[in-house]
Amino acid sequence: MSFPLLTATAALPAIGAIATAAVPAARRTAAKWTALLFSLGTLVLAGVVFARFEPGGDRYQLTESHAWIKDFGVRYELGVDGIGVALLGLTALLIPFVILAGWHDADPDGKTSSRWRPTQGFFALILMVEAMVILSFEATDVFLFYILFEAMLIPMYFLIGGFGDRAHSGTEENAAAQRSYAAVKFLLYNLAGGLIMLAAVIGLYVVAGSFSLSEIAAARADGTLEMASSTEKWLFLGFFFAFAVKAPLWPLHTWLPNAMGEATTPVAVLITAVVDKVGTFAMLRFCLQLFPEASKWATPVIIVLALVSIIYGALLAVGQRDIKRLIAYASISHFGFIVLGIFAMTSQGQSGATLYMVNHGISTAALMLVAGFLITRRGSRLIADYGGVQKVAPVLAGTFLIGGLATLSLPGLAPFVSEFLVLVGAFSAYPAAGVVATVGIVLAALYVLVLYQRTMTGPVEESVRAMPDLRVRELAVALPLIALLIFLGVFPKPVTEIVNPAVQHTMQDVQKKDPQPEVEAAK
Repeated sequence: MSFPLLTATAALPAIGAIATAAVPAARRTAAKWTALLFSLGTLVLAGVVFARFEPGGDRYQLTESHAWIKDFGVRYELGVDGIGVALLGLTALLIPFVILAGWHDADPDGKTSSRWRPTQGFFALILMVEAMVILSFEATDVFLFYILFEAMLIPMYFLIGGFGDRAHSGTEENAAAQRSYAAVKFLLYNLAGGLIMLAAVIGLYVVAGSFSLSEIAAARADGTLEMASSTEKWLFLGFFFAFAVKAPLWPLHTWLPNAMGEATTPVAVLITAVVDKVGTFAMLRFCLQLFPEASKWATPVIIVLALVSIIYGALLAVGQRDIKRLIAYASISHFGFIVLGIFAMTSQGQSGATLYMVNHGISTAALMLVAGFLITRRGSRLIADYGGVQKVAPVLAGTFLIGGLATLSLPGLAPFVSEFLVLVGAFSAYPAAGVVATVGIVLAALYVLVLYQRTMTGPVEESVRAMPDLRVRELAVALPLIALLIFLGVFPKPVTEIVNPAVQHTMQDVQKKDPQPEVEAAK
């Protein structure tokens, strides 16, 4: 029996969560190092998965399959394709930076005797989220995926509601109320999507007689499983609704700005750079593979929703006064690009969408974490409370600028490649959609550059005159992310060569081919 590498990759952070929670309450530093070491161990295992994956091999590799709930046909089935490997690697990569960035975020703040911030619980919950997200990228049993899809809401709820941002302008009671509201809203939205998905999962089992993704796909391919058109459409809508909430796609997005605004900065990164990727990943793995005809039927409406997300998110980002909410609305716009690339149903679009998931995770983490360092120093999230920071903290300002330029997809930085591929895929299939999406690029330049101008340039505000530059721990967070943005911006091949074969499988599932150029190249 071969070593269960995929199980080990998900089990290690879960064990780390238990070990971190078990550290005595007085030994907060030991709990932090325990969490960091387990996250680094998970990154090593993810690297082994990356090394052992063969891009030209079977669609799902490193597979594991064991009986779980025999009476209901539920199996513990794991396997990764190129898309799953890329997102698994992204998750394992970002968690150590999240832990380092949040090193002091759960320490007692000394402001009130009633506010206890259990450090062990904070880092244990982060590791538990990592375990569930990684396993969701590996699950090839629909019911197993559903369990993970819902279970990750529990630690996220406590991270949002129990560990709020200290840079809150109101009273302690008002801050607690805002955190509670954001956490409950996050939970209710995602639970509603999950309950609708549960009905669709049960319906799929009734129709197919199996929860196994590979068995259902094989039965559909060889004609032994025939699904009525109306049934397929309803099942597709049940799955897609849940994934659109998680993504988040307009108009199901409203929980995200509240959650990111009220959570600590590392938890905000965990939400948008890691957890939300499960929604867009699942659109590729489940919606398109299980319901290809319904996916094509729904494509025009979904593309319109994606375009609204792109423009709406960008416009609201332009008008924000809160730094963290600005980044949240920018992420809504970026997720619109990802969904557009997926449902353009061209190889360029889907490759770009997958690459966008990876690059957006890195760029958002870089920008948000550096913004968090800035906010911690000043104690305010309001853009108006800053000015002239680049004169007193040039390294902080420089890393903030590079993170912002990556967010607006500047050529030479990683997101440019993915956004370019999405636009090429959209233009080739839906030219009008490509034109509208391009407006989002212009708006991105506006909200990023205005943010930098108002916070970093101009006269030095008295409140930031004594602001220190980035410290060693903070540089250890920011510089590797910046280096990765530059590396993948000029050399994206390590990711594209892994995801492209998986994209070709998805194109075969929906029986789509890339549009041929209308004008042939001159010979």
